[in-house]
Amino acid sequence: MNVRKNKLVSLAALGLAGGLALTACGGGGDNGGGGTGNGGGSDNGGAGAAAGAYGELTGSIKGSGASSMQAAQTAWTETFNGMVSGEGGSASVSYNAIGSGDGRAEFLNGDTQFAGTDAPLDEEELAQSADVCNGGQAFNLPVYISPIAVAYNLPGVEELNLTPANIAKIFDGKITKWNDEAIAKDNPDADLPDTQIIPVHRSDDSGTTENFTEYLEKAAGDDWSYGTFETWDADGPSVDGQQSGDGTSGVKGVIEGTEGTIGYLDASQAVELGIAKVEVGGEFLEYSPEAAAKVVEVSPRAEGREDNDIVVELARDTEEAGAYPIVLISYVAMCDSYADAEQGETVKAYVSYMLSEQGQQTAAENAGSAPISDALRGDAQSAVDAVSAG
Repeated sequence: MNVRKNKLVSLAALGLAGGLALTACGGGGDNGGGGTGNGGGSDNGGAGAAAGAYGELTGSIKGSGASSMQAAQTAWTETFNGMVSGEGGSASVSYNAIGSGDGRAEFLNGDTQFAGTDAPLDEEELAQSADVCNGGQAFNLPVYISPIAVAYNLPGVEELNLTPANIAKIFDGKITKWNDEAIAKDNPDADLPDTQIIPVHRSDDSGTTENFTEYLEKAAGDDWSYGTFETWDADGPSVDGQQSGDGTSGVKGVIEGTEGTIGYLDASQAVELGIAKVEVGGEFLEYSPEAAAKVVEVSPRAEGREDNDIVVELARDTEEAGAYPIVLISYVAMCDSYADAEQGETVKAYVSYMLSEQGQQTAAENAGSAPISDALRGDAQSAVDAVSAG
């Protein structure tokens, strides 16, 4: 089994225009922007650049990866590109949401300058990165915190409570009907139909799958025997009638179009779907950015990594009240050294913008995510400032 062990709410419905409006007052370091070498850190919200620094950026860069943060990346790239051009710079950033696994592969092949990934680069990938990192090494920084919604299509059922064990049994084909006694006892007020349950999973190599199955492994115990994995069709259970979708949008499309379905997807794209409440510490909890942020707060950093490589070991089995455990942290994977000075400075500026208070607010308004903490922001900005370019 291919197991990777090191590994956030309806949309605020403000639309991309709301996020872009944040930039109307200009894009220097005054209100959080990219950083090109003068520190920044947490004193100015991780801005990392003096006013006017964007006008000095000339490198055009590409990133690819996690579709979970597609809405955030769309807002980030359009906002950042607008700030750069507003300052007279000629740099630009693009992002292709092709999935975490493919994004990491493109980055490690040298096709992109950064990757977005729901599963951080592992030890083997970090070693491989020397080939594209100017003799240095890549590292991971958390930039996006979002709940993973357990979404369903069951007309007439407005609320649904699920325990970790029942979620595991549904996706393992051990619970096959919506009115199964195991589900009914936690939903006494719901009119559950005698309808076949159709589990829906990701068909691609997916960090969202990895985060979801890690939750099942840690929280469902013996009711989940498949461990943690990224590729469902290769390593997960095969259930009669199950369906799959390519990327987050693919899973959403299947659930929207088929009654009786249940699947997992980034909460930013679960708008207008039924969303289950998940049992945590004896209570059924609705997901929210605040609940996602809380589980990150009670989770430790992963051990055995370099100081600049910031990875969180999420407490999937927490019983902390108000902490929603089915969470993904999307990371940006970047190099600690770039041979091309123009590209390197633009990467540093763009990642600094994502980390900044303004960047995190833009993501929250356009993708319903939870802002990273001041402590995480400060540590991550220090890692970006140390990156060499040219």
